[in-house]
Amino acid sequence: MARILIADDSDTDVAYLQEILKSTPHEIATARDGLEAEKLATSSAFDLFILDVIMPGKNGFQVCRSLKKNPQTSGVPIILTTSKSADSDKFWGQKQGANVYITKPYTPDQLLDAVKRFLG
Repeated sequence: MARILIADDSDTDVAYLQEILKSTPHEIATARDGLEAEKLATSSAFDLFILDVIMPGKNGFQVCRSLKKNPQTSGVPIILTTSKSADSDKFWGQKQGANVYITKPYTPDQLLDAVKRFLG
């Protein structure tokens, strides 16, 4: 069973992600801000990170960059989710090391396809 860390400060978005992912056999952990996400990511092993871009403490771009620079977490795929849809935002997400950039609102299939790409 793979472990997924969801980092998002919106209870609604976390609940939506959990609802989508409940059909998968994966274990889900959550963080409510970027600082908590980094702490959890480095204190426990995860197979996938799903990060919101706009979060308190550290935004998703900053967390992504930090996780990709850390040898312990650098190989873990990262899905960034956000309402920021400009091409420059997508470019910035990829530059920070995100493997996938999904713009909200997204469909359950969009998210599940991205998760399956990394976790089978």
